[in-house]
Order: sequence, then structure tokens, then C-alpha cells
Amino acid sequence: MAQWYYSIDGEQYGPIDDKDLLRLARSGQLDPEDHVWKEGMSDWKEASTIKGLFKKPEPADTSPTAPTETVPAVEPAPAAEPTQCHDVDYQLLGDDLQAVEVELDPGETVIAEAGAMNYMDDGITFAAKLGDGSNPDEGFFGKLAKAAGRAITGETLFLTHFTNSGEGKKRVAFASPYPGKIMAINLAEMGGQITVQKEAFLAAALGTTVEITFNKRLGSGFFGGEGFILQRLHGDGKVFIHAGGTVIEKELAGEKLLVDTGCLVGFTDGIDYDIQRAGGLKTMMLGGEGLFLASLSGTGTVWLQTLPFARLADRVASRIPAAADSG
Repeated sequence: MAQWYYSIDGEQYGPIDDKDLLRLARSGQLDPEDHVWKEGMSDWKEASTIKGLFKKPEPADTSPTAPTETVPAVEPAPAAEPTQCHDVDYQLLGDDLQAVEVELDPGETVIAEAGAMNYMDDGITFAAKLGDGSNPDEGFFGKLAKAAGRAITGETLFLTHFTNSGEGKKRVAFASPYPGKIMAINLAEMGGQITVQKEAFLAAALGTTVEITFNKRLGSGFFGGEGFILQRLHGDGKVFIHAGGTVIEKELAGEKLLVDTGCLVGFTDGIDYDIQRAGGLKTMMLGGEGLFLASLSGTGTVWLQTLPFARLADRVASRIPAAADSG
């Protein structure tokens, strides 16, 4: 790209590229009578002689000894695509037993897992629906197929839609089902899509697609802890994910990470998920880390949890007296 210099009232400035020179001319900071120069030109020239620099350029000197210089036109930036998801505001409340309070403008909607709602303002209406509402034109059987897929994952058939049907801003809060953290993730900043374990989804702005995805590898499906089925969330709005204990965010850049299968919460596109054996046979049987580890490799973001619910449930169950000991 050409490096230009320009002179205004005897003061020299630069170097700048073609686009910056064009912006100076179009904004009026560079006058046609000012002078410009770049490498390859025999001498400074009036800016008016540079073809395409001004909206109404003056005739350039086209003699053989004064070749015409041209500044490439700057194409206008493409218009931003319309946002698909509702743009909701939120506030995270608490520390280890968190809730997320979502603020809705009139007409805005947030979808959530059944039973996740904690409290809501008067003026919020809610309804249980088969679909996630991301495709209003989707037929009944399409919604039913998605609902059946959710049932396979162990989730409820329905998602609850909360809508601000009143005047002014209204708030609705959703709470974690067990001790842990809530993550607010903007899908637009994550490439429009993330994959999470089947119990991680809590709520999302209307327009977010919530669907199941089958792990392509049978090994990771049967032994991977997160199961053969994960959930894929895609859109361009905010989603709220909950995890047990503390959340750890890892950025991988062509690297590989081995994780206890139950500690995986989710990952972005660009991450390949598989499982591998946890060492030799003796280590697998006696090491206490389970038979397999999750293998995450590639480039992207991985979220981990320090206290999977299954681990918490096992510890609680181990402290419950047997029926014969209850006395």
C-alpha cells in the first residue's frame, strides 16, 4: 500500500496510506491546493491533480512527463446484520448460590428451563412452550421433534417464555439449581455458537436456538461423562449457563487439555472433544480419577467447573445412613 506525505501551509505530515489520504480530502482537512507526494513521484503535486481524491476532481495533468496518480476508492462498510435475539440486560446476584436478574423492556422475552424462575415483577407473563421460539414459522411437528430431543437429554419437554407485557422495564430472576456460579455469555462474541453439557443451560434471550447435538464419537458418547448428547446454543444474544463450584475459563491456542469428564461445562467452536483412557489398567481401576478423561484440543474457549453435581450428590449420598442403621 502506498505511503503518502502531504504538506499544509509549509508543514509536512505523513506517512499515511491511501484510505487516510482520501478521508482527509473528503473531510475538508486537505484542500485541493495543498501538496502531496509519495515514493516514485518526481516532485510534490497539488492534491487536485490526484485522480479520485476529491468528489469533483480538477482535471489532472495528463502530459507524458507528468503521469496521473490515482487513489483507490474506499468501498463503504457493509451494513450491520440485524440482531436476531432480544437484547436483554442482566445483573448477577450473590456469590456461591447465584441468581441472575434479567431486565426486559416492553415486549422483550427471555426463555428458561422449567422451574428455574426465582421471582418476577408484576407485568411479566409466562407460558410453557414446546419450542425455543427462535423460529416463529416452525410448525408443530418441528417443535415436537425438538421437544423429543430435549426429553432424550433428560430435560423437560417445555421451555418457559417470560415476556414483559406491561409498561416500563420489568425484571425476572432465575436461580442455580445447586451451589455454583452463573456465567453470562454473549454468543455474538463467541462466534455465534457454543456447546454445553446437557444440564448447564439456565436461560437465554428469545431468538437463541437450543438444540441437542450428538457426539460423533461413540467412545466419548458412552464414556465421556457428558454423555452421547450435548446441547448446542446458537444466536447473537446473551445466554446464561450455570456450573457447580467455581468456573475456570481456559483459552486454548492449538493446545490440548485433559479434564475430568464431569468437570467440563462447555466449549466454543474450534474445540475438538474426545475421550481417552486415564492411564494404564491399574491406574484406571485404582487411581480414583475414573476410567476416562475428556480430551479437548484446538483453538477456542473451554469452561470448567470445580464441583460437578454428580460428585456433590455422591458425597451427600455416602453420608446418608442405610435403612437398617436408621434405628
